[in-house]
Amino acid sequence: MDKFVIHGPTRLEGTVAAAAAKNAVLPILAACLLTEEPCTIRDVPLLEDVRTMARLLRSLGVKVEQRKHTIKIEAAGKIERTATYDIVRKMRASYYVLGPLLGRFGDARVSLPGGCAIGPRPVDLHLKGIAALGANVNLEHGYIHATGRLRGGSMLLEGTSGPSVGATANTMMAAVLADGETVIQGAACEPEVSDLGGFLTAMGARIEGCGTPAVRIRGVKKLRGAEYRPIPDRIEAGTLAVAAAITRGNLEVTGCEPAHLASVIDPLRRAGVTVETGRRKMTVNAERRPTPVNIATSPYPGFATDLQAQFTALLAIGDGTSVVTENVFESRFLHALELNRMGAKIDINGRTAVVQGVPSLAGAQVMASDLRASAALVLAGLAAKGETEIQRIYHLDRGYESLEQKLNGVGAKIERVSY
Repeated sequence: MDKFVIHGPTRLEGTVAAAAAKNAVLPILAACLLTEEPCTIRDVPLLEDVRTMARLLRSLGVKVEQRKHTIKIEAAGKIERTATYDIVRKMRASYYVLGPLLGRFGDARVSLPGGCAIGPRPVDLHLKGIAALGANVNLEHGYIHATGRLRGGSMLLEGTSGPSVGATANTMMAAVLADGETVIQGAACEPEVSDLGGFLTAMGARIEGCGTPAVRIRGVKKLRGAEYRPIPDRIEAGTLAVAAAITRGNLEVTGCEPAHLASVIDPLRRAGVTVETGRRKMTVNAERRPTPVNIATSPYPGFATDLQAQFTALLAIGDGTSVVTENVFESRFLHALELNRMGAKIDINGRTAVVQGVPSLAGAQVMASDLRASAALVLAGLAAKGETEIQRIYHLDRGYESLEQKLNGVGAKIERVSY
């Protein structure tokens, strides 16, 4: 097991590149199940979640070859229809195989994913989507077993917290080979959903409206193989932008899409941070403590819940009091308890955190609870005085490729230590 030891405070300065989007890559890898022809996905980040998806596909009989950042997938021959608990429990995104297995073979048996540190994440909308396509859905010994020849249908895929990215993606993948036309109302508008639509279209699917709340799909008989490059990771790019702000640094973040980052660029600017954007890059410069900013998470194009923890760390050293409201996941303030160990003053009341800014943080031993909480603690450690030790960084490795190496390249002092 590894941990990070961070020596701070440090100022980040230079150029750093964001990788391709993990949350786009995972459903795209699952979508390769929809054809027996080879697919090639390029610029794939080297992440634990990607390795888990590759293991899952191999367990189904899929041929998966990876050379550095390129993955070639061929789902030909005998393909198993069961995604077992021992793999699905490690990563909720394993559930993405439900739609393509059902759509191509008319049979999918996928383990329920279990609990999650950031709160309940039910799969009811996934099941609602495929049931509207005519699937027979049963719960059997902890597994969802869906069967049947699918036909086009209409459904509303919006829950109490808004549209579901996972349910939209699974329903899209199930519908592309269904008979007739499918209309998804209340579809998630995230860029990663649009990117999945782009990949499916490259395979020969007929899809309209990706990126809007209404997605229309006309089923086709067969899909072909495709070569594809996923979009940049807006969450990693946003994390790097906040890293520049919290260290009063000056970073050029390349390999990003500023149009996908408006919801974080605006509050950064309101906090007194200078952000300039260009073609697939942005420059972030901060010269003083951030001014107070109130943020509230919401589905895209709102402020991303996956950037809430990182921004909370920034507001913890703000010059005044800020309010953070978490509208997507009910238990996504576990990082606040660890930030308070570093001298932050954060009070939690249900879905709201009141952040009273302090002049500086102090290094401490802390423990990561989930992927984005890990990133928040790393950012806090960069700004804190003294030594910060972050345990359970395996969470971080799920979603950031060699983050410590990237940050060390622009001035950080982070050691990865095995223990």
